[in-house]
Amino acid sequence: MDTITLLFMILSFVFFLYIGYRLGIKRATVEVARKWSDFIPKIREDAIKKSRSVLTGQFSEQLAPYLPDFPYKPTEVRFIGKPIDFLVFKGMDEKEPEEIVFVEVKSGDAGLSTPERKLRDVIKQKKVRWEEYRVPKKR
Repeated sequence: MDTITLLFMILSFVFFLYIGYRLGIKRATVEVARKWSDFIPKIREDAIKKSRSVLTGQFSEQLAPYLPDFPYKPTEVRFIGKPIDFLVFKGMDEKEPEEIVFVEVKSGDAGLSTPERKLRDVIKQKKVRWEEYRVPKKR
């Protein structure tokens, strides 16, 4: 066998090996895309449901003091948001504060998150105190 024939055979082998490699990648990509195309609508639908649920919950939180069955006066309620939804300063309308109430609003089947449960427990253990901070005067 002469050198040119051997060189031609090696180049042909490398060429076909490269073509096979590229076709394999293309086929694998198409299969993965086809597989994911079945899941993407389900994933999107789930994301939309969760987003709606979160938005509904946030809207309910903001609106809660104005609902007829809310047990406190809306004028005595202050929205905090995180980690607790509201602080109620019961009696402040009459300038006679009776108590401070922490209120967490939930809608649907939502439960307390771990940080909310821990905060609830700290409050129930009466680990709450008053502290005054004074801003330093300018010299």
